[in-house]
Order: sequence, then C-alpha cells, then structure tokens
Amino acid sequence: MTKAEAGDPLATIEVAIVGGGPAGLAAAEMLAARGRTVGVFDAMPSFGRKFLLAGKSGLNLTHSEPHERFATRFGEANAHLASALEGFTPEAVRAWAEALGAPTFVGSSGRVFPVAMKASPLLRAWLKRLREGGVRFFPRHRWLGFEGAALRFATPEGERLIPASATLLAMGGASWPKLGSDGTWMPILQNLGIATAPLRPANCGFDVDWSAPLRERFAGAPVKAVTARSSAGQSQGEFVLTRSGVEGSLVYAHAAALRDAIERDGSACLELDLAPGRALSDLAASLARQPAKASFSTRMRKGAGLDAVKTAVLRDGTSEAERADPPRLAALIKALPLRLLRPRPIAEAISSAGGIKLGELDARFMLTQRPGLFAVGEMLDWEAPTGGYLLTACLATGRAGGLGVDAWLSEAAKKGRSRTRKTVKAIQP
Repeated sequence: MTKAEAGDPLATIEVAIVGGGPAGLAAAEMLAARGRTVGVFDAMPSFGRKFLLAGKSGLNLTHSEPHERFATRFGEANAHLASALEGFTPEAVRAWAEALGAPTFVGSSGRVFPVAMKASPLLRAWLKRLREGGVRFFPRHRWLGFEGAALRFATPEGERLIPASATLLAMGGASWPKLGSDGTWMPILQNLGIATAPLRPANCGFDVDWSAPLRERFAGAPVKAVTARSSAGQSQGEFVLTRSGVEGSLVYAHAAALRDAIERDGSACLELDLAPGRALSDLAASLARQPAKASFSTRMRKGAGLDAVKTAVLRDGTSEAERADPPRLAALIKALPLRLLRPRPIAEAISSAGGIKLGELDARFMLTQRPGLFAVGEMLDWEAPTGGYLLTACLATGRAGGLGVDAWLSEAAKKGRSRTRKTVKAIQP
C-alpha cells in the first residue's frame, strides 16, 4: 500500500470530497471560493456522468414554481432540507447556470432547462471554473473507507491513503450504478455505526401483468392525456407502456406512494381516467348508442374517443361482460384500476430513496458520530419527484455541506489556537 508522502499533491488536500456528481462539485465550489484546498475523488474515469445522462433528453435543472411550494416537494425531509434549499433557490440555480454561460428558459410544464437543452456545455464550463479555482480532480479513486484518520482509495496503481482535515461524502444513491452511484458505501458507514435506511427505487417504473397481445403490439407506445390517481393525489400527463409494465413522468409522480403500498400490501393500484374532460353520464350515453355488432376498438374510438393504445389498456383491464355493458364500461374508462406488481429494479430508476438517516446529521450536514465527516446529496434519506427538484436539492445540499465544512474547519482552527495559547501561558515562567 502506498501512502501519500510529503511533496505529493495528495498530501496537501485539506478537504477530500468523495463523489464527483452535482452535490460533490457544488461543495467543492463553495470550499474553493473560501480558500480551502480541495480534492474531488471519484471511482469513474470522468466526473458528472449521471449529470450528463440526465441531460440527454434535456437537462431539467430546476422548477419555476414559487419557492414556498418548491420547498414542500420533499415529503418527510422537508424540514431537514429547508435551510439548504433556502440558500440555493430555483432562481439562484438559474443565475448560477447563466454565470456559467448556460442561460435557461421555462418550459410549458414549469420546468427549467438550459437553452442548449444539453448538460455537456454546462458541465464543461463548471469543471473549467473549478479547476481554475484550484480544485484538484482525482478520477479512478474508489473509496474503501478509513484507516485511522486517512481515507483509503483503490486506484489503478494500488491502494492509497489520503490524509484530509475534513471529508465530505457525495457518492449518490444506487440508481444507474454503471455511472458510479452503486451504493457500495452503505456497509462502510454501517460498520461505523451510522444508521441508514435501505436504498429503494424512486421515480421508477412498475411491472404489470400485461397480456401477450398488448406486450407484442404496444410496448414502447405512449399513453397520452390521462389522469392518474393514487394516495399521492391526482395528476394529468402521460406514461409509456413497456414489455414489463409502465414508466414515464405520470407514473413517476406517484411512484413513492405506489412503491410503499406494494411493500405494505403486496401490490398497488394506479387509477386511470382514460377520458379526462368527459362526464361519466355523457360517456355512458355515447357508448350506449354504438352498434353492438361493431368491434370493441370501433366502439371505443367513436363512443369514447379512445385511440388504439388506450383501448388496449382498457381491454387488458376489463372482462368481456364489462366491455358489453355501457354504464359499467364508462365507469371503468373514468376509473380503471391498473394493478402494479412491483417496482422496476433500482438500477433502472431515475433516483433512489433511503440512505443515511437524516437524524445522523447536524444542521451543517456533519455526521454527529464522526466530527469532520459530512454527507450530502442522494446519499441522504430523502426523495423528490422529477421536475428539477432532485437536481436542485443535490446542488443545494452540496453547497450547504461545503459551507458546513468550512465553518467546522474554522472552529477547529480557532480551538487549536486557543489550546496553543493556553499551553504557552502555562509554560511561561
């Protein structure tokens, strides 16, 4: 094992940040601006890989809704994240991106995107600014834990011990592990006595027991203009049929409630209104006027305005007797229970729930059981819907954690100077 030696730039790192995603980079930015010597370590060959993936379909940076509403999107973690989110509001996110040469715009849904609709220009500019600010980057460094006060890393050259005055962990959850967030840090922290909640899929798809004809003909097809209801409330949008089930923004909006229901009850139902805007009585009357000899798809198209995809979903979720009874069929079109069997694997999820329990952290995002060790971002036990909330909270907690590290180091230095003065005074004649 090779230890960092005097003269090695690794030996001069004041703050080690483990994880080169948005939360870790945001922490590095705050610390470098305060004159701290910062090293960012990541197991991958490059930094911000999940950030880049998020930008492939248009980088959703944040949301334009009022901050008072924005700050309520994090469920049980609202109170824990409030201060960090207040320190980096959606408006501040937009100003930050603009300063990096990435002006933003508000989409029709209220979501905020860079005008370029890509993550790569923003990430390149951000990394350039960080390097110019003195931040050092160490790719292919996989964190293995601690040896004494030093951090252990596996590198292509073998294990290394890296000393640091403070450490900030920002290694993400366990979604998209091929991009670096694989959750391997969980047992390391558990062995230190730090309480964690199991990592679970969030903003994920679900398995449905589709019929073979639906799977073969409609997998990949969008179901548009639908209202969905669950214990999470009611929302309108669209989702996508897959060979295994359903995914997409409308499903993600209900994913946490549906996942929890499956864990509790074994399955869950997402109630679908396939004809929003149509009154039940009007729909029933229109269906009753359709010729009984007409095909089911024709009756649905002419009587209910349903396209082939919605008709296939309806057919899969109803019996022959129900399809032949206009009042019962109208009721099912307005409230079709879609039975969900299980969430898709966490490796496919957009994000993950679980992680370090928030009660383990103080207001500065420091682990109370291990002074000088901080944690931010998706490593923490919180979740949020898609729409810019996830990324904004990662940036906000990263910045707040960076400020916490700086404050803790300043306090430690002040205590050290105080002890030195007392020692000098004690030995003076």
